[in-house]
Amino acid sequence: MKMDISWRFLRVWQRNLAVYRKNWLINFLLPFFSPLFYLVAFGISFSVFIVNIRYDANQVSYISFIAPAIIAINIMNNSFFENTYGSFVRMYYQKTFDAMMSTPLNTEEIITGEIIWGATKSLISSVIMLVVISFFGVVSYPAALLIIPVAFLGGIAFGAVGMCFTSMVKIIDLFSFPVFLFITPMFLFSGTFFPLTGLPVWAQQVALFLPLTHLVNVLRALNYGLFNADVLIGICYLVVFSLITIPIALFKMKRRLIK
Repeated sequence: MKMDISWRFLRVWQRNLAVYRKNWLINFLLPFFSPLFYLVAFGISFSVFIVNIRYDANQVSYISFIAPAIIAINIMNNSFFENTYGSFVRMYYQKTFDAMMSTPLNTEEIITGEIIWGATKSLISSVIMLVVISFFGVVSYPAALLIIPVAFLGGIAFGAVGMCFTSMVKIIDLFSFPVFLFITPMFLFSGTFFPLTGLPVWAQQVALFLPLTHLVNVLRALNYGLFNADVLIGICYLVVFSLITIPIALFKMKRRLIK
């Protein structure tokens, strides 16, 4: 499929940024308090029962084990929900896409701008969360700074697959199905709150096909200053996943917008 994309897609990104800045306080509070709630509820409370967890031949505290996973979950949620519920509202209710299509922007540029914006939201919130989590003493600098560009890559991956669902959903209520069948299983079974080795072998193999599993592995390794096979495999997976889902999202959204 031939894609006609120019740098005009940045105008879509710029428009969404302007709206984001008007509600900056609300957008700031969620990634600020979210890691606090998770780390207190799970990290500190569970640490009473779980002293250490084995990771890459090392023993790490439970709170340091889940901290990178919390950032990974945030990346997934920000971009996925932005490019499902957020994009659907702009397309269907606000008619923002219709207005954009009356300009020199084409559909590929509009959707690309939306996906890049979703990834940008993931990056911004990840930076905020990284700062908050740093006060718990579970972040290893400077290696952990590499989490920031990976957050953008992960945001593109989840934003693109979210846009694929947006191209198919007819009413906004139907987004509950991909959230329940796609997002929730990853939230629970991607090595986020416990090692994958605690799952049955078949479940471990299924988890390896989930993008959040690889994102968690990459962020966890980087947080510990490790540059192991998990980092290489995870980044390659996210790149390939994005290269597959982005063209699908562009093609299917173009068919939906141009009737």
